[in-house]
Amino acid sequence: MTSDPVIAPHAQSQPLRLLDVRDADSFAAGHASGAVRVPIESWVAAARTRESGLENTAYWAAALNALGIGPDGVAGIYDDGRMIEAARVWFMLQYFGVPAVILNGGWPDVQAAGLTGRDADPRPLNLRPGSGPVGLMDRAQLKAALDTQTVFDTRTQAEHRGDDLKANARGGHLPGAVLLPHADLLDGPRLRPPAVLRARLEAAGFEPGQPITTHCDGGGRAALAAVAALQAGLQPISVYYLSFSDWAADETCPVNIRN
Repeated sequence: MTSDPVIAPHAQSQPLRLLDVRDADSFAAGHASGAVRVPIESWVAAARTRESGLENTAYWAAALNALGIGPDGVAGIYDDGRMIEAARVWFMLQYFGVPAVILNGGWPDVQAAGLTGRDADPRPLNLRPGSGPVGLMDRAQLKAALDTQTVFDTRTQAEHRGDDLKANARGGHLPGAVLLPHADLLDGPRLRPPAVLRARLEAAGFEPGQPITTHCDGGGRAALAAVAALQAGLQPISVYYLSFSDWAADETCPVNIRN
């Protein structure tokens, strides 16, 4: 696994299998030479179903092998510059032990750097679920570990307070959750530098060595928060990928409103 999850496109020093996480129309309008499009719509849907969730290694082996990364390759992931979908795909790849980096700034910076991706490698990946630097947490695990985890809520203030329910029957936040909206982790289309991220995380109440579990409403922002925490040097980190929409659907899971 690569040591740094985020790199500037112009600074990359190794051939990457470029993964484009934008929508199909954007990809068709222009993409990096050698890039392959990740069918992100299908991935998002599949990761949220019991039959093809991240625990289903067979399903994801087929999906990941189709990208042509190969057992010796490193994936370079870019989206449109919002960083959320790139972080989501990075989280999925690293969960299965696939080396990957996020290209900071997304497509605009990738295009400016003139990156060219390596050719597809048809050899299958050697997937090792749970071997990446960021773990996967489910509802039952988090519910049992609330007293030992610092819960990183990276949604908006309105979602955290319970004013914005999204599509959920209940709003609010997990007991004791620390709010740091994902927008505070970004400087325009780029993730902030590690020192800035660490200062913001520590100011919010995150402490080195304290286990962190990130969540949002549907997984993408939670993945970005995990990337930010890792960049800041805070570990151990897990992602509650199914996030608040999953938590709120279970009436036995406690939810607080306001602060």
